[in-house]
Amino acid sequence: MKPRDGPAADEKETEIMTDQPQTKPSGAKPTHRLFRVVGKGEAAIWTPIGAAWANKDGQGFSIALEAIPLQGRVLMRLITERSDGK
Repeated sequence: MKPRDGPAADEKETEIMTDQPQTKPSGAKPTHRLFRVVGKGEAAIWTPIGAAWANKDGQGFSIALEAIPLQGRVLMRLITERSDGK
């Protein structure tokens, strides 16, 4: 989209092309789960809100959110097997 007026309106519109796709890995399982946490300690309520995948270069994460919390905090945890088998 090109601006209608101002200094940027006179500049030629350019496309940004990359060789790397900018989407989450297809078929790859997430390495981390994202939660909205309200409260502290045993009374805290954890609500799953998304997942994260480590980037190939190890310098960050790709994040997919199903919800954006307005209250509480966002917590990212490594996905591990539960000891009770669930």
